Amino acid sequence: MLLVLSAEHRAHLGCLPRAGGAAVGELGRLALEQLRRGAAPRACESAARKLNISVDIIQHGVEGLVYLLTESSKLMISEVDFQDSIHVLGFSDELNKSLLQLYLDNRKEIRSILGELAPRLPSYHSLEWRLDVQLASRSLRQQIKPAVTMKLHLNQNEDQTAQVLQTDPATLLHLIQQLEQALGEMKMNHCRRIVRNMK
Repeated sequence: MLLVLSAEHRAHLGCLPRAGGAAVGELGRLALEQLRRGAAPRACESAARKLNISVDIIQHGVEGLVYLLTESSKLMISEVDFQDSIHVLGFSDELNKSLLQLYLDNRKEIRSILGELAPRLPSYHSLEWRLDVQLASRSLRQQIKPAVTMKLHLNQNEDQTAQVLQTDPATLLHLIQQLEQALGEMKMNHCRRIVRNMK
């Protein structure tokens, strides 16, 4: 699986050859620090003075590296696929080897950082439901108006919450069909490959 780079990311990574071979290690260190602790403009300014390069080149190089490393780590692309992904940038063999080594040395740490940043979504605990049918009202003597009331219990960060939902049977049937269709699509080979690469 190849990583497809947009024109903007190619432009940011295009700053790397201008920065020089020695600067790539420094830019890689700054990119990893940005992933760990967030953006650090002072660190970029300090690196720009040390390497005698403009701050813009440093910032664009760091942004390009952050994107390249995070997306490659998310997809857990292989060594060969990573090389093929950056080959289109037209860098020297030495620079390509430096980028590959940076990726291989740090992909596990980057995946763990991304895992910590992922939102903690609530998970299903239990469901209570009730079917109510209104048979008549003051204005209409004979009517049938069904409603399904559900109480959805969720776990989130060791706490339990509950959501009360109400719908009519037709809407509930449509929702069930959509969920069954989505589950059916998850069994397709294409979706299985995507899910495997996300883990």
